[in-house]
Amino acid sequence: MTAPSRPAVVTGASRGFGRAIATALVAAGTPVVGVARDEQRLRSLHEELGDAFVPVVGDAVDEELADDVVRRHGPGLLVLNAGAAPAMAPVHEQTWESFGRNWEVDVRQAFTWIRTALTTPLAAGSLVVAMSSGAALAGSPLSGGYAGAKATVRFLARYAADESARAGLGIRATALLPQLTPATDLGVAAAAAYADHAGVDRATFAARLAPALTAEQVGKAVVGLAADPDTPAAAYRLGAAGLASLD
Repeated sequence: MTAPSRPAVVTGASRGFGRAIATALVAAGTPVVGVARDEQRLRSLHEELGDAFVPVVGDAVDEELADDVVRRHGPGLLVLNAGAAPAMAPVHEQTWESFGRNWEVDVRQAFTWIRTALTTPLAAGSLVVAMSSGAALAGSPLSGGYAGAKATVRFLARYAADESARAGLGIRATALLPQLTPATDLGVAAAAAYADHAGVDRATFAARLAPALTAEQVGKAVVGLAADPDTPAAAYRLGAAGLASLD
């Protein structure tokens, strides 16, 4: 009899890419522990996916929560997807608090779980996937510190891989940089803001993003990386055409 696979942990699992990733992993036979603050959305996803999905209500930046989840469930895959919706405004209309929002959530949750993965540590052969953004490459002038935060998430994945190699832990790590897409609430808000800023109607701007990346494609990409026994590239751009290594 084949032993069940070690579970995956997905932060920000209640909506958007996180929900799609959790759904794809469960469909592929991997149990998922989904972490998010929205209890109602997590409960809904549990009803949809069944007992293969274990909801954990909490803040992904909480160090004690990360330690408890990793030690309790022994995941073979960490998908670090939690993040805050950026304040959509040009830099001179931002406050420092709005500008730094994604540093306090996106970067902090990636740091928290990567630190836990290396210090616990995860079992050899485990994989950490840090969800960055295409904005880390091109910038995002209407979303405050979002682009810089996502660039740092990418760096954290590389740092994790380097330190795992240095210590002989056998933990793999990579970053995914999805292109801007109206497939998520964040993408819809960003596309609308950039359309308005450019003085074009929103349908015209959305057409510029075609073919648009779907949440389902993001889920499939994570499943593919998790199924690959080889060490992944340090980072991948992810668009409708699939993965492209950035190494």
